[in-house]
Amino acid sequence: MSDFTDLVARAVSPAMSREEREAVYQVVKQAMRRLQEREELQPDDPRARLQGHLVEETIRDVEALVTRYLARQTILEAERANAAAAASGA
Repeated sequence: MSDFTDLVARAVSPAMSREEREAVYQVVKQAMRRLQEREELQPDDPRARLQGHLVEETIRDVEALVTRYLARQTILEAERANAAAAASGA
């Protein structure tokens, strides 16, 4: 599943809005459903349900990575601003 997570993570960017990332996730979910239809998996088939769960878990993982990245960027910006303020005040 790590390869799948990497693929989804490459399709989104922290610069995207939440709505843009949601649009990518919807495409991923649609692609999964199309593959399940090709394999003739019924929605209540345990394999289909597992695939759906794994996709949702992947989306949560990617969102967590984006959130951590954005939080780290905010911290770095605050540290730079603090350093600049300290340098100008000295």
